[in-house]
Amino acid sequence: MISTKDITFSYTKEQTFILPDLHCDAGSTILITGDSGKGKTTYLHILGGLLKPSTGTIHIDNTDIVSLSERKNDTFRGKNIGIVFQKSHFVAALTVLENLEMASWLATGKKNSARAKRLLEQLGIANQSQKLPSQLSIGQQQRVSIARALMNEPKVVLADEPTSSLDDKNAEKVIELLTSLSKEYKTALVIVTHDSRVKEKFINRITLV
Repeated sequence: MISTKDITFSYTKEQTFILPDLHCDAGSTILITGDSGKGKTTYLHILGGLLKPSTGTIHIDNTDIVSLSERKNDTFRGKNIGIVFQKSHFVAALTVLENLEMASWLATGKKNSARAKRLLEQLGIANQSQKLPSQLSIGQQQRVSIARALMNEPKVVLADEPTSSLDDKNAEKVIELLTSLSKEYKTALVIVTHDSRVKEKFINRITLV
């Protein structure tokens, strides 16, 4: 579902990341691990089309997103890529449900309220739908981030350190939810992490050095 080849990226002439090839099928999970400063989050942003690599290709369901114009890339990302950021970014004035509805509206021009409510139910936070994001715990906010990433039935979900702010109990719940929903919706799941609690659960991973 997502594969890369010969990806490099440079912030400056002195700093070039040579990133290993990656392949992740629908319903499967791959971890990107490595020490700080090795390019984990950079790689995730490249996979999501937020950064353009210096060289290489990124195929998502037979589309090379590197070759897309900025406008087409934005449209493609909205419909095909869900991103769970390390820190949740919500519209503070909107309720949890409204934040999810907005995600579908931005991608399709329609508010998919039924899907939003179903995802919140699956994630065990349906009773939080009318609250503002600021009224939720960190663990609940992370679940809302997962729901938002899945709103448009993406082919790929990218998660950046999804357990970094969570205690052991909530970290385990978030990983279980991410992987189970990935399989259910046949979504390729790529997780960037340095969390040993996550690493021990997956064999399929690449390490940036």
